[in-house]
Amino acid sequence: MDVPLWLALIVVGALGVKLIRPPWWLVAVLLLGGYLLADSVLAPAIDTAVK
Repeated sequence: MDVPLWLALIVVGALGVKLIRPPWWLVAVLLLGGYLLADSVLAPAIDTAVK
């Protein structure tokens, strides 16, 4: 099943806010930062480090 990245980010963000209740600005910064890193030149390095 292929899930679009934007949909996964929305779901993870909604669950995180509901369960942990962090400030909204922190959620926005983390989601936007993760989205931008996933499409950057650092993505292969991050992928290797995570695996």
